[in-house]
Amino acid sequence: MKNIWGKVKSFKEFTISIIIIFLVIAISIKTPVFLSSSNIRTTAIGLACNGIVAIGMTIALISGGFDLSVGSIMGLSAVLTVVFANMGINVWLSALIAIAISILVGGITGELIGRYGLNAFITTLGVQQITRGAVYVITDGSSISLPGGTESFKNLGQGSIFGIPIIVLIFVILAIAGDFFVKRSSAAMKVFYVGSNEKAAILSGIDTKKVKVKVYMLTASLAAFAGVLSASRFGVATSNSGSGVEMVVISAAVIGGASLSGGKGTIMGAVLGVVMLSIINNALVLFNVSVNWQSLISGMILIIAITIDNFTHKKAQAV
Repeated sequence: MKNIWGKVKSFKEFTISIIIIFLVIAISIKTPVFLSSSNIRTTAIGLACNGIVAIGMTIALISGGFDLSVGSIMGLSAVLTVVFANMGINVWLSALIAIAISILVGGITGELIGRYGLNAFITTLGVQQITRGAVYVITDGSSISLPGGTESFKNLGQGSIFGIPIIVLIFVILAIAGDFFVKRSSAAMKVFYVGSNEKAAILSGIDTKKVKVKVYMLTASLAAFAGVLSASRFGVATSNSGSGVEMVVISAAVIGGASLSGGKGTIMGAVLGVVMLSIINNALVLFNVSVNWQSLISGMILIIAITIDNFTHKKAQAV
């Protein structure tokens, strides 16, 4: 029994799971509405897109980098999908084109960081500004609705299967696939090697530049797919689509065990991080807390997560 308990406690996700359970119990006692089926459904749907983006962000962090452009790429994909559909292009083809353009943006980002050695923070911040600017130009600062005849596409974000939202099922499938990829694939092992010790990875024959390019393309593709789902869910894309998502997913990934120093992280940990943040945000809404306070609390959570990560990293180096 002791050995079993020891293994359970060794899981990186154990601590955050306990925190989530505590939050659920505490919040449900304060407001029974929290555990209502409608609230659970709404919360699950709301966290799905963030969760998908968090998968890509976790892999980027494992590689030793990070991507501040995921939110704006998500917005760009949503807007392009709607715009192309309004131009008369089949909405499903529009979504594929939007994702392809986003992957191209991710590839360019990866090239600048991986092959030319540009700083990840500055590069992705620049890409963030460029793509968000493109969104503002395309939308002219307003919102654009999907045209008629796109009900099947809207069903992707609004429909259900056996009472379970399709968008949530997609998120769960991607999370399981991502977790399998990170834990079992040889490609993921290369990502871990690059993030842990890039020089050693180069000496072992790993093309670190190629790995980084692929990582940023993957991150962009997941952000773009989340943008498509967002457009499907709301039936509209706005100039603010995806705004602030990067901070949420970075917080979730770090809370879930990913390190800003690279070489560490799990998909399930990031998923739990997204769930925890969504629960906190939902509770603030139920308690009628001002939006301004919600932003303040989210920022504090991010700082705490980064501080803990920094402390843990220094402690590991000391050992």
